[in-house]
Formats: sequence, structure tokens, C-alpha cells
Amino acid sequence: MVRVYVESYGCTRNKADGEIMEAILLKAGYELAESPDSADYVVVNTCAVKDPTEHKMARRIRELIDSGKKVIATGCLVHVNPDVIDKRVSGMLGVRSIDRIAEAIDVAERGGKLVSVESWKERKVDKLELPRLWKSGVVFVVPISEGCLNACTYCATRFARGVLKSYKPELVVKWIKEAIARGYKEIQLSSEDTGCYGFDIGTNLAKLLDEVTSIEGDFRIRVGMMNPNHVLKFLDELIEAYQDPKIYKFLHLPVQSGDNEVLRRMGRNYTVEEFEEIVREFRKKIPGLNLNTDIIVGFPGESDEAFQNTVELVKRVRPDKINVSRYSQRPGTIAAKWKQLPGWKVKERSRVLHRLRLQVAYEINQAYIGKNVEVLIHGPGEKGGVEGRTFNYKEIILDGGSPGEIATVRVDWAGSTYLRGK
Repeated sequence: MVRVYVESYGCTRNKADGEIMEAILLKAGYELAESPDSADYVVVNTCAVKDPTEHKMARRIRELIDSGKKVIATGCLVHVNPDVIDKRVSGMLGVRSIDRIAEAIDVAERGGKLVSVESWKERKVDKLELPRLWKSGVVFVVPISEGCLNACTYCATRFARGVLKSYKPELVVKWIKEAIARGYKEIQLSSEDTGCYGFDIGTNLAKLLDEVTSIEGDFRIRVGMMNPNHVLKFLDELIEAYQDPKIYKFLHLPVQSGDNEVLRRMGRNYTVEEFEEIVREFRKKIPGLNLNTDIIVGFPGESDEAFQNTVELVKRVRPDKINVSRYSQRPGTIAAKWKQLPGWKVKERSRVLHRLRLQVAYEINQAYIGKNVEVLIHGPGEKGGVEGRTFNYKEIILDGGSPGEIATVRVDWAGSTYLRGK
């Protein structure tokens, strides 16, 4: 029997796509391998969000083929830059062709090569109508949409995921109910941009959250990243939905820059002041809000003054966590054609912001020491003990506890990136 291993990289929705492919392969009679070493075929479900990631994907595919494995390449890289994918792959499927994974292996077994890279305009199937492999664990990812409504000048992911396609609310609810019935305790709502969910089908994220939180059971919802320009359209409604105890008090709101001219060049369609307004309103109504944001340093045209504006924004807003990225040229994007900043300057700015983000996070987390917090235990932690998530989705390490258990613990130590408690 042909054995297949699915290896997914990148975002949580890629993880969900991987589980969809696994279910389709099982249904078609293929056996799922426990590791790449024991597989005949490895499906590399790629990410292409940054240039270093692209190189990592290409290198991984090459390594697998050199070791004697047959490889099917899927995911965003197939759309964004297929030229870097080793020509020896046994097939290539775009993000909207993952339902053809069994067919791709069947064609490869007969000596052919299936290449299916549909554009978003040719997208047919609602992925929530496809089967999904159920695995043991505490966390279950539910994609709520694919694509976005932004046109950021630096982003190549939109070439793969396309324009927004929201999944039907009733299908989202159906999957969540099934996950809860199977014992999952944390549902992660995933999308390229949860903030614009439903805009194409006459609804929005707040209405979906109201439906989800009305489902019976003791579980938690983690809402994925949302862009500020969409949140502004239904801010009060969203904040009200967030007050439900089933929703983690966690807000992932990328600002990308603290300078309005840089934001304009990025095509972000909001201002620094509007970002701050959203944060201010959330913090008024949501005690203990865990604010995560993303910042790109070294964007073309970012002056010293513009970068300093970003530093000042961080000092004013004090996010709990900042994902700092050095600007990376992506093929086919507008910003890739502009004059680029020297690499040394980009690295220097990245180091400055990295030090600042750790300092701010450390100071915020120190305030948790001595406090009792509600924690959902995930399982064994990479840092030892067991890992869990607090009511606002901060990572915490405990001495013990059972996966899926919701416990009240006392924080006795805090660093920049996680807490410890008993």
C-alpha cells in the first residue's frame, strides 16, 4: 500500500488544509505514514509569506527528493513563486486544488504529473464541505474564510488565496459542534483576515461569534488576525461579542507601521490614529486584553523619522506581543519594484524594535505575578511541565495538569514571552 505523509508549514489554516488532504487520502485508500522517513510520498504544504520562508520550502522539497522520496508540492508557494520548486516534484496543487490530492498521487503512480493551480476566480468548493481528519488533542482549527479584501503592496499571499470567500455560518457552527462533541476544548477561528469575514455574504465576524458562543459546552474561542480597516466598520458590535466568557481576551490587530505615510505606501487603508482608537475602545471594555500586533521594518521609503514614529507608537500603545518582520521583497508585488533600504539599516531597526518589544512584554507580564488566572491546559510543554493558555491567551507553564482541563492557577514567575504558575 502506498504510504503518504502530509507536512504543513505556516499559518493555522494551512494546518487545516493539511488535515483535509489527509482525510481525502484515507478515503481514497492510501495509508498515512507517521513520518517522512516511512512514507513513499511526502506532501509538502508550503508557505510563501517571506523570502526566507520561500527558501526554506524550496530547500525542504529538494532534500526530500534527494533522499529518494516522491514529493507533491501544495500550498501558497505553488502560486507565489513556482519557479523555485524543484522540477523533479511528482505533482503540484494550488490552495484551491487540495481536493485533488489523491488524484495527484494516482497520476504520479502511473508515471504522470498533475499540475493544478487554479486562480481564485475558478474556486469552486467550500472547504468546510470537504472531509477532515480528526486527531486527538485540545485545539481544533476552523477556517471561516479564504482570501481577503485588502491589496497590500508587499503581500504575495493574496496571489494564492485571492479575494474573500466567506464560508457559510451554518457550516462553521456545524464543525465547531462536532469538534466539541469529540472533546476539543479550544476552537481557533482561522482566516487570512477574520475582520472582513462575512462582508461578501451579508454578515460579519461579530454575528458569527454570537452564534458560536451560543453553542452549549465548556470551550474557548481564539479569534485569528483581523485588519484594522475592517474592524472599524463594526467596532462596537465586535467588542460586545468579545465580552462573552467563551472568547479569549486576545486581539491580533496588525499595525505594520507607526507612520501614516508608510501605511499609505503599504496600501493598508487605515491610519495610526484609527489603530489606536480600536485599541483604546477594546481596552475600555475588555479587562486584561492581550494585544498582539505585527510590524514590518525596513519597508521601501521608511525614513529614520518614520521608523521613530513606529518606536513611539510601541511606547504609547504597549502591545503585549509584537511580531517583528524585516521587509521581504515578494515576487509580483508593487513594493518589490521600489528602491529598497540597505540591509544593514533594516537589521539595525529590527534589533532596536526587538529589544523594545521584549522590554515592554516583560514589564506587562511582571504585573501577572501573584495573580490567579484561569488556564486551559493544552498538554506537555516544550519548556518543560505542561503548557496552557490563560483567559487572554498568554502562554503559561505549569508543573502538572491534564490536557483539556480548565484550572485556576497562581502566577509565580513571568518573562517576556511566557508565564509560570502553580
